[in-house]
Amino acid sequence: MPTRRLTLLALTALPLLTACGFRLRGSNVRPAFDSLRLIAPGETATVLQLAALLQASGVRVVGTGAAPAEPGSPSEAVVLTVLQDQRERVVVGTTAAGQVRELQLRQRFRFQLRTAAGKDLIGATELLQERELSFTETQVLGKEMEEELLYTDMQNAVVRQLMTRLAALKGL
Repeated sequence: MPTRRLTLLALTALPLLTACGFRLRGSNVRPAFDSLRLIAPGETATVLQLAALLQASGVRVVGTGAAPAEPGSPSEAVVLTVLQDQRERVVVGTTAAGQVRELQLRQRFRFQLRTAAGKDLIGATELLQERELSFTETQVLGKEMEEELLYTDMQNAVVRQLMTRLAALKGL
């Protein structure tokens, strides 16, 4: 009998959740344009992930990390220029003996978005993610793996933020 009540309660609560605007966070963010030229100083992991996510959402991406443009293809609707994609590692705490005790990891991503005609849609914008990492000399290998996981998490957060901003654009 308790499972029946629980099921009834869950079915009753479901319409209330959708009525309040609740929805699961997903990667199905769809930008308002069909084609994009991606200009980046290099093929970093963030740029490649962004290009792959844009292509998966149905946007034809031309440029870094994407298939080359076909001859005679229509001009791109927008141009996304990556101004900076940088990982930083800063020591923020040391022991009395001068050994590193705590690090701050940063993922800095600067970009701008323009139409093919040069009109600014999003001016130069910086997305910054920071994470703290305690450090122990005796656990260097484990801390290197943890550091890489934190960088991957920051990269995913930056790409999600950028996709949300691109999806928010209306009326190109």
